[in-house]
Amino acid sequence: MTDGDRDRTTGADLGQSYPLIIAKNLTKHYPELELTFFNRGIGGDKLSDMAARWREDCLVLKPTIVSILIGINDTWHTVGQEQFGRIEELQRFEQQYRLLLESLQRELKCQIILMEPFVLPYPKDREAWRHDLNPRIEVVRKLANEFQADLIPLDGILNTIGIKKNFAYLTGEDGVHPTPTGHETIANAWLKAVEKD
Repeated sequence: MTDGDRDRTTGADLGQSYPLIIAKNLTKHYPELELTFFNRGIGGDKLSDMAARWREDCLVLKPTIVSILIGINDTWHTVGQEQFGRIEELQRFEQQYRLLLESLQRELKCQIILMEPFVLPYPKDREAWRHDLNPRIEVVRKLANEFQADLIPLDGILNTIGIKKNFAYLTGEDGVHPTPTGHETIANAWLKAVEKD
């Protein structure tokens, strides 16, 4: 999830990122559904931050579809620290993520969409992040299978396009924060995965 520079004082603001692109597309193509969209992502948040707001930001809204993109900040915030790449940190990540998904199954029985966290190798030092991020991606894949969630393999999608076009084309200067083209790519991958259902 991303805040996309949204105004957090109003629940209606989706920001200027992939959630807005998705909302515009679905509203245009399915006006009869009278869809309502919420974006509760906050830039810089780790899984634990999202979990702390989970009830008020997700469960009480009673959504029929929940889409989650989380994990890169869990890696980024541990770079250069003792917990980077540690199995205990990965186990904590998996346990906390699983608890959130269990709450969705128990309380909402909604459609769940999990997106892989991603990093592009630009700048080059981001390649070292793989030691911590790749196991987190594996956790997301495992949980998607376990909870019968739709999985969007963003890491592979974005890296494949980046190799062909240019990594900065998708995430600018840091390999993490999407450019407008990056947000459009994420939105298109999301729509392709969800509309097939």
